[in-house]
Amino acid sequence: MHVGRLHLLTDTSLQQRYSHAQLARFASDGGADAVQFRQKQGSVRDKLAMLMKAAAVCRDSVVQFIVDDHLDLALAVGADGVHLGHEDLPIEMARTIVDLHDGPTQLIGATCTNVEQAHEAVREGADYIGFGPVFPTSSKKDPAPVKGLDGLAEVCRSAPIPVIAIGGITVERVQSVLEAGAYGVAVMSAVTMADNPEKATRKFRNEIDSVLAA
Repeated sequence: MHVGRLHLLTDTSLQQRYSHAQLARFASDGGADAVQFRQKQGSVRDKLAMLMKAAAVCRDSVVQFIVDDHLDLALAVGADGVHLGHEDLPIEMARTIVDLHDGPTQLIGATCTNVEQAHEAVREGADYIGFGPVFPTSSKKDPAPVKGLDGLAEVCRSAPIPVIAIGGITVERVQSVLEAGAYGVAVMSAVTMADNPEKATRKFRNEIDSVLAA
């Protein structure tokens, strides 16, 4: 399955102005080709209610919809994929479930912070790697150590699947990130905290397209 180059992570913890569905709309209208639903707090039913609304926006906009952390919820709403961290369902088990389910949920992303984890994710059947934090970030309470462009480049050289860079990604850093070998970028606060999230998304889209064209 195709992997998007510009992922927007939705969020209602750093900001409360917009819902997940509204952020998904801003992202799709601004040119993002993947929306990742990220909701750490709340009950499963609360998350499901928010998920269904955001999923509907992405379906209407033909934008890839990915659910962070929860394969069960991804399957429940017919999301395109799931993104799993180290404390979530193991990639290998998720791959087995997804393949057996034979539904729209096919894409599996894996959070990785070093080459060894990247290799493991590939062996277990991940479709893409979310690598970071490349730069300092304030979107996580206890982020992993910053990896920098050198760390990103090392993983990109060794991984045979797309690497999506995350952590402190700004429009000004997109070129260096892609030149380091990243397939694409994932952003959250740079868009969700912007005065105009749609316009902020468009700036990322234009920059990615410009770098790739060059």
